[in-house]
Amino acid sequence: MDLDCSFVTNPYYICLIRNRVMDIALLIIGFLLMLVGILGSFLPVLPGPPISWIGLLLLYMTKAVPDNWWILGGTLILALAVTVLDYVIPAAGTKKFGGSKAGMWGTIVGLLVAIFFPIFGPFGIIIWPFVGALVGELMNKADQKTAMKAALGSFIGFLTGTFMKFVLTAGYLVFFIIVTVKYGSELFSF
Repeated sequence: MDLDCSFVTNPYYICLIRNRVMDIALLIIGFLLMLVGILGSFLPVLPGPPISWIGLLLLYMTKAVPDNWWILGGTLILALAVTVLDYVIPAAGTKKFGGSKAGMWGTIVGLLVAIFFPIFGPFGIIIWPFVGALVGELMNKADQKTAMKAALGSFIGFLTGTFMKFVLTAGYLVFFIIVTVKYGSELFSF
């Protein structure tokens, strides 16, 4: 029995297969960017919300998902706003509680210690930034009471910014999954 492979020479099918492969590649890269964006909620060196937004953009660049510039524009504005607030809130918290830049830097160093040396397990992400802020304030020659108060302000500001970034990036991931499921029959049809 001979197999009919005449469809391979038809440019329409080749084009269709290329589009589907490109859609799958965009989908996978977009999903990976979503995960990196969530990591960026906790790592100060990665801008989590903008990275997650790029993942959404890649999803909307597929042929299967129709363009919706209102959704992309709104989610971009949210990503940029949360990213800016992430820099403003810890500084405001530190300033409100009488802290210095040393306390803010101590918070960041404490976070890095929590990530790379998970001594207290998942609680390290909460304990080490506070300890770092306290040490930073004490190194800045603040008395113990002032250092504790400033460390608390820096820590609360840091947690608020981190929580906002995490909620936004997790929301983007949920939205990504919902859109993928909605258009799954078009994304995965060969």
